[in-house]
Amino acid sequence: MILVFATFNKKATALKIGKALLAQRLVACYSLFSTESAWWWRGKIIDDNGPLVIFKTKDTNFTKIESYINKHSGYEVPEIVAIKPSKVNKPYLDWLEFETK
Repeated sequence: MILVFATFNKKATALKIGKALLAQRLVACYSLFSTESAWWWRGKIIDDNGPLVIFKTKDTNFTKIESYINKHSGYEVPEIVAIKPSKVNKPYLDWLEFETK
């Protein structure tokens, strides 16, 4: 299991991508959070509000998820970061394995 963190420029984009990844069964679920972010872009500091999404999935789905987000995020350089939890309760892990391809 991995958690894939991604940020988006609009909530509508995050929801559209989340629903598409669910429909393709590439993720078992996702959580969306409102965030305030700042970053360097082309020599300037950018401040913005946008959603952070945490997708829950199998390790083997990362490349497909990364590709989909890259194509549909609206960012030139989207943030896509996977983290592997060191511990996950077995019933949740079993459910995630069952619900994803």
